[in-house]
Amino acid sequence: MQMAGLGYSEEQIELLDVATSFCRDKSPIDRVRKLMDSDLGYDADVWAEMAALGWTAISIPEAHSGVGLTVAEVVPVVEQMGRHLMASPLVSSTLAAQALIVGGNEAQTSAWLPKLAEGAIGTLALSEAHGDWDLQNITATAKQEGDTVHLSGEKLFVAWAASADVIIASVHLDGKPALVLLTAADVAGRLRREAIIDETKRSFALSLDGLAISRAAVLEVDRAISTLSHIEQVANLLQSAEMCGGSQSVIDYTVSYLQTRKQFGKLIGEYQALKHPTVDAYVEYEKARSHLYSAANSFSDQGVGEIAVRMAKAAADATYSFAADRAIQFHGGFGFTHDCDAGLHRRAAIFHASQFGDAAWQRAKLAPLLLG
Repeated sequence: MQMAGLGYSEEQIELLDVATSFCRDKSPIDRVRKLMDSDLGYDADVWAEMAALGWTAISIPEAHSGVGLTVAEVVPVVEQMGRHLMASPLVSSTLAAQALIVGGNEAQTSAWLPKLAEGAIGTLALSEAHGDWDLQNITATAKQEGDTVHLSGEKLFVAWAASADVIIASVHLDGKPALVLLTAADVAGRLRREAIIDETKRSFALSLDGLAISRAAVLEVDRAISTLSHIEQVANLLQSAEMCGGSQSVIDYTVSYLQTRKQFGKLIGEYQALKHPTVDAYVEYEKARSHLYSAANSFSDQGVGEIAVRMAKAAADATYSFAADRAIQFHGGFGFTHDCDAGLHRRAAIFHASQFGDAAWQRAKLAPLLLG
């Protein structure tokens, strides 16, 4: 089996360069903490700047006002966002755009992709109370009566839903998975903010009970399963990028502390009990990042792309969790307080693991792909 190389494309290098400085300047840690306490959860002015840079249009086709690149070029941007815990709806909007690109009809893509490219906010409503990471396990239902579709059920973990202009939700229609397009007007009064472990993000429950939409709002039903599969892979790829960025940040944070904190007259970084696990974390980070860019560059390769993405998510999940956990421990009593930045990364790692499958889930999915 031939995996893609580990290098960067020219576009990835350019985007990485811009994103590195932009995310560093626009998302210092004091700003991150201030936004955690805000209602919106992100800086609307910064979001507008991200749209102006073209980031919201990266993976949208040129025919729909996009840049015409792929999700592989979104990876370096999201990696730097994760490195600086930058709050924004970029990932959710990218996922919504991908759902439309793969599963939408001409009217839906023409109406919404140009808006998403310009900075309109999109998101997905796929999770339910059963917590199954199999996106085809759907209990929310849709019943068609003439040109009207009646929905019922509840969706959880709908990212940035209060800010979204469009939400794409999964339902069961005529016994089959289907995706429906909901507007902000459709979901008004139906959202309930959830308390999640990662306070840098915003998540909402969405009630579909009693909601009636036009049949024209249903995406192509015969492409629903392939669209859900595509969404899962894109989500895991971008989560891997965010976790790799976070791993780099929390390792840097730990090394800085080990080089300044003294105990018994010595810098604590000189003690092997702290030095060796930190080196282990860095080695695992480098391996996870290699998996990430291999997955990005082989994403569209039949069969190989899924293997690479699942390997990347498993590696990033384990690496981020370990690095953040060691950072908390090495900061001693302070590490367990809310003021320690390592805790923000640990909670981010936990939340990422809860979405679209943790490391164990990815490995279970990998087994038949590698051995079948």
